[in-house]
Amino acid sequence: MDFKVVIGDPETGKSYQQEMKEDKTKKVKGKKIGDEIDGAVLGLTGYKLVITGGSDKGGFPIKKGVHGRGGVKVLMKGGVGYNKRCEIRKRKRVKGEVISEDIVQVNMKITTRGKKTVEELLGLGEKEEEKNE
Repeated sequence: MDFKVVIGDPETGKSYQQEMKEDKTKKVKGKKIGDEIDGAVLGLTGYKLVITGGSDKGGFPIKKGVHGRGGVKVLMKGGVGYNKRCEIRKRKRVKGEVISEDIVQVNMKITTRGKKTVEELLGLGEKEEEKNE
């Protein structure tokens, strides 16, 4: 199962979207929110990334603190997966914090930087220069 990875860069405020193929997803499956992985899996050598969230096929978010891989309905007052309009608690469906085969998108954040920039490693700087010409 392929999934998309959204990499957030806290220093620049930019985010980068990458496609992760099935052979590389094995290194991420079974990890939880808050686990750190090596950026070399995505082509970011020298970088360390932390899993911050994601969503499954149905669009339900992964929530930290919900154990397991399956979807459950949780009584919530706020947080991920809840649109707070008033002070009413509601039962909302969320996925467990473990990354499984149902996940379509994984969100990550850069914690340790490498020698090269993210644009250089992902090959994005060349595309922007071509657009400007």
